[in-house]
Amino acid sequence: METMTNSSGKALVTGASSGIGAVYAHRLAHRGFDLILVARNEERLSAIADRLRTETGRKIEVIAADLGSASGLRRVEHVLKTDEAITLLVNNAGFGGAAPLLEADVDKMQQMIDLNVTALMRLTYAAVPGFVQRGGGSVINIASIVAIAPELLNGVYGGTKAFVLAFSQSLKHELADKNIRVQAVLPGATATEFWAVAGVPVEHLPSEIVMSTEDMVDAALVGFDQDELATIPALEDVDLQRVYEDARQALKPNLSRSTAARRYQVK
Repeated sequence: METMTNSSGKALVTGASSGIGAVYAHRLAHRGFDLILVARNEERLSAIADRLRTETGRKIEVIAADLGSASGLRRVEHVLKTDEAITLLVNNAGFGGAAPLLEADVDKMQQMIDLNVTALMRLTYAAVPGFVQRGGGSVINIASIVAIAPELLNGVYGGTKAFVLAFSQSLKHELADKNIRVQAVLPGATATEFWAVAGVPVEHLPSEIVMSTEDMVDAALVGFDQDELATIPALEDVDLQRVYEDARQALKPNLSRSTAARRYQVK
């Protein structure tokens, strides 16, 4: 699969004011994309946009919007529906948590679902019909390793990222003949502000499990160039991932039948 080039058009990146989103903005601008950067912090966004314009000469737009609010989400949906130059959506905005159910704030859990699930879904639904109509496009959804290992952190966070992975798998299947590329990225621990927000400062984690943001995004983009559906940047042995996927596929024809399995039948 060819690497994305300057013929690729314009990318909209959410959560672009820091961390993973800011690195995606940098890498995509240097690959030749014009950008629309979305986040709440307009001052940070503008600083990143100014720097990237100087470095790359690309057109960089900024939208200061809170995707956890209905009005902010509608603004960005409208852009995705009406800007025909957009060819790539990077759904990166989100936040996590490490607190167990008995210690977690349920309102914060709802906000997490609103951003990690609802906003990502609505933005994808806003972008993809136009991609299909124009003959192609790409969606990169930032999930997490907790999509397949939800025991590691807060269960609602794991559930939101499991949604992102399942949603991406379904999109890939639905859009297989539409020239739409879909990737779910499953980072492990990454050196971003995520951990401070989640209540576990990154400095408290073992250094051997924490990847730099730059290395994570660079690895994810290599996976994108290789047309991977699910990219786990830290996973050295790709056969482990293949075994996992093969087992999932083997289950599928056995999941729905007219009678219960013998072990569940009343004697």
